[in-house]
Amino acid sequence: MNMDSFSGKLAIVTGGSKGIGKATAKRIGELGGSVCVVARGKKALAEAAEEIKSAQAGHDQFVETIAADCANMDQLSPRLNEFIDKYGVPDYLINCAGYSYPQYIEKLTLDDFKKSMDINYYAQLVPILILLPHLIERRSGYVANISSLAGLFGLMGFACYSPTKFAIVGLTDALRHELRPYNISFSVVCPSDVRTPGYEIENQTKPQECLFLSEGVPIMEPEEAAKEIVDGILKNEFLIIPGDGGKLAWAAYSADPEGFRTELDAGLVEARRRLGKNG
Repeated sequence: MNMDSFSGKLAIVTGGSKGIGKATAKRIGELGGSVCVVARGKKALAEAAEEIKSAQAGHDQFVETIAADCANMDQLSPRLNEFIDKYGVPDYLINCAGYSYPQYIEKLTLDDFKKSMDINYYAQLVPILILLPHLIERRSGYVANISSLAGLFGLMGFACYSPTKFAIVGLTDALRHELRPYNISFSVVCPSDVRTPGYEIENQTKPQECLFLSEGVPIMEPEEAAKEIVDGILKNEFLIIPGDGGKLAWAAYSADPEGFRTELDAGLVEARRRLGKNG
């Protein structure tokens, strides 16, 4: 791959201060691009900016940060538009903001579902809505949204998370179709488990059955996922599934959805047996 394939390009990466977002911003920097990272925490943003700068390929690149809640239109819109006034309309918007709270359904509240929708759906929708008039006017652009394998099929313990990721897949596909005449391209990224700070947190509440079901499934490092994400974007792939494990799971589901669900159900029965649970 051409190592300056992002040369002269500008990407906005939301949720870019940690995990997949930070690794993706670094990868873009390695390939010659400039980056604006958007996240809520100022300290994490500053640390990420230094890390991304150190990975950049040339002296003509830059890293900017915006501290904002990506789900808050009133907060994000003026800051993002101020950035555009200064640096121009970005070539890429990569939405990596996300959050997972795995838990047994009976322990979840309506507020848990609303929080998950705010962070996983609206925090990706809002930046798109802000940038869209600029992209339509220019008649070009690229938007990549991070969903999950749990946005392609459902799993126990993720009733709060999975619907938001299904929503991202639906949103991305609808926008892909509608905005094609404006030369705006879309990707939706559906990784399996990636070793991020968020992954470590979600393991604190993850039902034990989930841990059994994921036994033997390889966990990707953020840098591995980021490389496949950026490669997929450069190839203009709509559905990007990083990691061999994720690709195999999606291939099995696509080939035989009912058979795949039967295997999942059998795995859940075995997990509950091992945990000494009946039913």
